[in-house]
Amino acid sequence: MLKGISPVISPELLKIMAEMGHGDEIILADAHFPGHTFCKTVIRADGLRIPALLEGILPLFELDSYADPLIMMAAVEGDKLDPKVEAAYMKAVRKSAPKAPAVKRIDRFAFYDRAEKAFACVMTGELAKYGNIILKKGVTPVC
Repeated sequence: MLKGISPVISPELLKIMAEMGHGDEIILADAHFPGHTFCKTVIRADGLRIPALLEGILPLFELDSYADPLIMMAAVEGDKLDPKVEAAYMKAVRKSAPKAPAVKRIDRFAFYDRAEKAFACVMTGELAKYGNIILKKGVTPVC
């Protein structure tokens, strides 16, 4: 056990985050996302909700400051987004990254294209519809 690391961060997830470089993307996928179809590297985090993972990840993970660091899927025509999902995510994000920009929404197939290029996908127990979020890693500042 390491001090200062949330228990929701598995050793495998910690290793993946450490291996990522700036500009690399990681998907926190809801339970419905076809992660094994689109992603080369899949980490299981069954039972965990995305806000809890965001709270565990973001103290350790610098968000990109040059490009959109938070990306979610836009609703398919005829569907409706639940604004509480994004609000819960942003509440978790703001705890460690108070200046993080708003989420950018992209179309479903553009999201799938990004998933194919993502460094990794974390399959969670999140049940919210359109609950997937991409985090783009930035450069860790020198202390």
